[in-house]
Amino acid sequence: MSTTDLAPVPATASRRRPPPLREWLAPAIPGSALLSWLGPLLVTALAAYLRFDRLGTPKAVVFDETYYAKDALALLRFGWEHNTVENADKMLIADPDAHIWGSGPAFVAHPPFGKWMIAIGEWMFGATPFGWRFVPALVGTLSVLILCRLARRMTGSTLLGCAAGLLLALDGLAFVTSRAALLDVFVMFWVLAGFACLVNDRDRSRRMLAERIEQGRTSVYGPFLAHGWRWGAGVCLGLACATKWTGVFYVAAFGVMTVLWDYGARRAAGVRAPLQGTMLLEAVPAFVQIVVAGLLAYLATWWGWIFRPGGWGRGEVSGNPLWRPFEAMPKLWHYHSEMLGFHTGLDAKHPYQSWPWDWPILRRPVAFFYTEPKGACGGATRCSREILGIGTPALWWGALVALAVVVFLWLILRDWRAGAILLGFLAGWLTWFPSAFADRTMFLFYATPLIPFMVLAVVLVLGYLIGPAPASAAGAHAARPGESGYDGELTAPQRASDASPPGLPWETPAAPEPAPGQVAGVRRLIGAAAAGAFLLVVLANFAYFHPILSAQTIPYDDWQSRMWFDRWV
Repeated sequence: MSTTDLAPVPATASRRRPPPLREWLAPAIPGSALLSWLGPLLVTALAAYLRFDRLGTPKAVVFDETYYAKDALALLRFGWEHNTVENADKMLIADPDAHIWGSGPAFVAHPPFGKWMIAIGEWMFGATPFGWRFVPALVGTLSVLILCRLARRMTGSTLLGCAAGLLLALDGLAFVTSRAALLDVFVMFWVLAGFACLVNDRDRSRRMLAERIEQGRTSVYGPFLAHGWRWGAGVCLGLACATKWTGVFYVAAFGVMTVLWDYGARRAAGVRAPLQGTMLLEAVPAFVQIVVAGLLAYLATWWGWIFRPGGWGRGEVSGNPLWRPFEAMPKLWHYHSEMLGFHTGLDAKHPYQSWPWDWPILRRPVAFFYTEPKGACGGATRCSREILGIGTPALWWGALVALAVVVFLWLILRDWRAGAILLGFLAGWLTWFPSAFADRTMFLFYATPLIPFMVLAVVLVLGYLIGPAPASAAGAHAARPGESGYDGELTAPQRASDASPPGLPWETPAAPEPAPGQVAGVRRLIGAAAAGAFLLVVLANFAYFHPILSAQTIPYDDWQSRMWFDRWV
């Protein structure tokens, strides 16, 4: 067959008609649409129960809640963070309506959006432990739903999507940070949402690309495509930055990633000038949609400081509200330079600090809360009550193996999913290394945004372990010529795997070929059993650690038995 001959080939036992370009670039996800929502919603309901059960316990200010709960309350009242009096924590616990304000505005080290989110719960339920933990729990729950749907889209399997959500629901660190008024769970949520938007955009844009090429609505550079979901990604990533500046690394990484996806899609579709087409038609719009939209979203979260007088470094405001944003920009720039100086100079020692290379092995978890109540655990002479910020060991240590396999899948098999997962993990992990070498103080819970990518790595490997279903598509992104039933020669527009440029593994579907006949069935049975066993181990591990993740009072000996290493104490 020549490179321009797309005439149907009569179906025979050995040679069948090649699928349309649309099927190669953006295959439909198999399975029931109802189950694709019902399964994730059931997993999300479990996550909600775990996160909201006894959410107001302990009735105390836990770890860094001492900063963010009060800052959120100040945003509600003043529009900017305010200094508080001594013993403000105790005053709030005793009386949510207590007057805790000192004199003048407070300088803060993080942008305001995460605290605005905490403030929503305080506005709804008051300045109580339940109130300031409500939105973190809600966001942690919604993250499970997003991950279910994202993993389903990436693997083509509702079951694997539900497995991903279940693993996130059962991770100890994700659980703890979802039940405390800290910022890291918000970074995780917005990064995950932004990544999900980009994966969705990848599918939709490839479908539009195929349709327009098939309709002849194209040029040597390929067609111009509207990437609606990239606007959503830009806003989400901007809000991640507006929670903590670490979000900026995801903006850079994902911005490059989405342009590479565009280039790979154009080349896979047989566009004659894919690089020029990408630079002319995709790169600038992607910059606007990711970077500019993200910057505008970031600036919008400072509205209280911009429009209301009295914030730190703000002073008086113009009488003309339309002029206030322009008037505020030099002062906001100065504020940011002071924030940067704080972060680069933060080197105070802390008993629970750790380094990025410690995080994947859970070398030094963080005790968010610990007491030894008297006579509160039956006949035991000594009791313990703790919230330990630690990941579920079975999941985290299993994810280390999965990440190593994912490197192989990306470099050798050129699976785009593996490359995207690795990028998401490394963007939130390696970027901490320079700060670590400068002795900056940091903690394990800074790794919270990494957890969804660790889970995706595990689920991707489990999918390979199980293998594709016989006589069906292996997934929305895993079709190969042999699996589609077409054994003949493929033209350049059709052979998506062959059309991916060297060195760009983002675009190559690479699921393993099933073994023939019964061997494939046995292999899937063994793989499914192994995957199920891993999920059960993670479930049992989480259940075992649950008392020390949720401030339950247990005998001291039971607490000690869960301290597997000296550095966990």
